[in-house]
Amino acid sequence: MKRITARLLLTPAVATLFAWMIVPLVMTIYFSLLRYNLLDPGEHAFAGFENYHYFFTDDAFGPAVRNTLVLLLSVMGITVVGGIGLALLINDPFPGRAVVRILLISPFFVMPAVNALTWKNMMMNPIYGIFAQVSEFFGLTPVDWLAHYPLFSIIVIIAWQWLPFAFLIFMTALQSMDREQLEAARMDGANYLQQLRYLYLPHLGRSIAVVVMIEMIFLLSIFAEIFTTTGGGPGFETTNVTFMIFKQAFASFDVGMASAGSVFAIVLANIAAIFFIRLIGKNLDK
Repeated sequence: MKRITARLLLTPAVATLFAWMIVPLVMTIYFSLLRYNLLDPGEHAFAGFENYHYFFTDDAFGPAVRNTLVLLLSVMGITVVGGIGLALLINDPFPGRAVVRILLISPFFVMPAVNALTWKNMMMNPIYGIFAQVSEFFGLTPVDWLAHYPLFSIIVIIAWQWLPFAFLIFMTALQSMDREQLEAARMDGANYLQQLRYLYLPHLGRSIAVVVMIEMIFLLSIFAEIFTTTGGGPGFETTNVTFMIFKQAFASFDVGMASAGSVFAIVLANIAAIFFIRLIGKNLDK
């Protein structure tokens, strides 16, 4: 009886959450099957899989998928490795450690558009940017990073903002490590690399899994940094799936094709999620 009562009490919340998720999905699938352009009001004819065909054969599709995966893997790799490195560096007490922690975490609270504008105008500008000033100081020719290395520049901008998140998770995890185990390993003659391999990394396994899963959710939908800096260019060099969908919806006003792209993005996100869950599933079970 108690179980039945508990389930009845949970029913409104579960039903609301289910509707909140399923209604937008069903509407997106429905619009993806229509010939629906905002510049052509009136009846929206049934188009079947025509929108999917046009989306998959678009010139931007191949580069967009490639750029999405490159962004995802690159930023996750940089943030996981860099986050572990930073967490290990400040793991032991030293004067001013609290201030250093705050400074290292603070970039994560910067809004994506502000972050992108800061890097675009203050760091990577080829005339008055900090990188240009440093290059001129050493007698080198300044580089227009966003024009010559656009995708690399986007990766740097995004990784700079997500690195503090990974660092925060790893720093918190290291605080729960068994200090006696570390002291015993040192007394047994284990060097730092051996401690890193057999003690630190196994202990951080679950934290790495959490960082990878959370970052994957957000990195698949990166938009503000691209829109603010390169606008998806030059050409399709920095166009990802999210930006491609945006251009179809708000530049071409093609709701049907944009909806087809959204369905593809959902499928891509689920494939990536299944892959990473299986890849790190052993760490989650420990």
